[in-house]
Amino acid sequence: MSKLNLELTDIRSAFPDDFSEGQIAAGQTLFLKALATDVHKFYGGKMVTVPKCGFYGFNWYNVYYTPGVSSISTTIRDDNNTSFDITNRGNYVAVVSDSTRVLGDGDCTPSGGLGVMEGKAFLMKTLAGIDATALCINSYNEKGEHDADKIIDFVRMLTPSFGAVNLEDISQPNCFKVLDELQDCDIPVWHDDAQGTACVTLAGLLNALKIADKPIGDINMAFFGAGASNTTICRLIMQAGADPQRIVMCDSKGGLHTKREDIKADKRFYRKWEICEATNPKKVNGIVDAMKGADVLIALSTPGPGVIKGEWVKGMNKKAIVFACSNPVPEIYPYEAIEAGAYIVATGRGDFPNQVNNSLCFPGLLKGCLLTRAKGVTDKMAVTAARSIAATAERKGISPTKISPLMNELDVFPQEAADVAMQAIKDGVARIKPTHEEVYKKTEADQKASMDIYNSLQDSGFIEKVPMEMLDKALKKAIDGIRNS
Repeated sequence: MSKLNLELTDIRSAFPDDFSEGQIAAGQTLFLKALATDVHKFYGGKMVTVPKCGFYGFNWYNVYYTPGVSSISTTIRDDNNTSFDITNRGNYVAVVSDSTRVLGDGDCTPSGGLGVMEGKAFLMKTLAGIDATALCINSYNEKGEHDADKIIDFVRMLTPSFGAVNLEDISQPNCFKVLDELQDCDIPVWHDDAQGTACVTLAGLLNALKIADKPIGDINMAFFGAGASNTTICRLIMQAGADPQRIVMCDSKGGLHTKREDIKADKRFYRKWEICEATNPKKVNGIVDAMKGADVLIALSTPGPGVIKGEWVKGMNKKAIVFACSNPVPEIYPYEAIEAGAYIVATGRGDFPNQVNNSLCFPGLLKGCLLTRAKGVTDKMAVTAARSIAATAERKGISPTKISPLMNELDVFPQEAADVAMQAIKDGVARIKPTHEEVYKKTEADQKASMDIYNSLQDSGFIEKVPMEMLDKALKKAIDGIRNS
């Protein structure tokens, strides 16, 4: 009999008793990758388009299409804002990527990002009742280079069809320019790798600091990795009260500070230069030195394990907080960091404690944007989302192994949507001004409706159940892979 269940509630226990912690951790990764390949082939992807309007007979085509639909076109022509109410635009998100930095796997070719973008659409639908479409694009120019302007032009052209845009997996430095130049699109354009990661990281950090009894303004922080995620995380954490003079960020060439002429000279990396100017007054030049005496490490660098060494963690302050968030494998496995003295360890994965994952942010935040018909996303809205996530976890009880809500604690999303919506109104980017209760109840209702539809499709057999043999095959492949490594 299989050691697994279809809910995958305890993958660890399915591995042999003689496996070490390191082998189990590596085996979990191999298992999930093997299963993902087979399941995606089994289903042919994750999303499908179905109508949501009633169809009562052949003549209803004349209502939903010509001639009746002419009135929809002319109504929108006369007032474009009506497009949010009489088409699916008001609850519709474009998930856009050129697939140049997919998870920790780098440039996967334009189509290579489709699995991740479909996954984003899947999460938006099931967690917040948002409709979304994956759009992976070719950003090459005539010189064979990935061109930020091509992405910018593409997004500008599609905005009339969507209520918001979620950017994803765009490599730096293009990611900085793309996000910043698209803030005038009159709808929210959100870069989830940057802003979403920053939001959930701040949420987890706020609760970790409460548990460790360390005020945010007094902590020493080391950042490993200086891409879109960590530079935005750093900016948001400083807005939340961290002291920039106590922060050191390192990239592959060393510490970020005002002597880094290589960064200063390349204007495309202006976000990194802002960190150089604001932090690291002692001009610390490497991550090993940056971690000495640090209270917090936030790593989003390259997939591990072994990228962060246990001996580096030993040099941190008491009750050290380690966020090792590279995907698909963290820079250091949680058990290794804890053995080295870390008090709280978080990763980006749900099969370890303390998952710091964007999925806790973007469904609720984007729903709040959509329900206010927001014209953009401000940093204050992102900080509000982070505080909302942290508060939801705190209400349920936080501990060193639970600093963030779990993905099945679905009330986090309507609460976050409502809190973000109120901040959008305060920041002057909302087209309409629903109440907190209205946003909460609408998100909750849409969330429930989506899950009811989903469960109905599964119960009716329209969505076929994954065969248990597929799970066993993936487990065997993982076990064999570890034993043969």
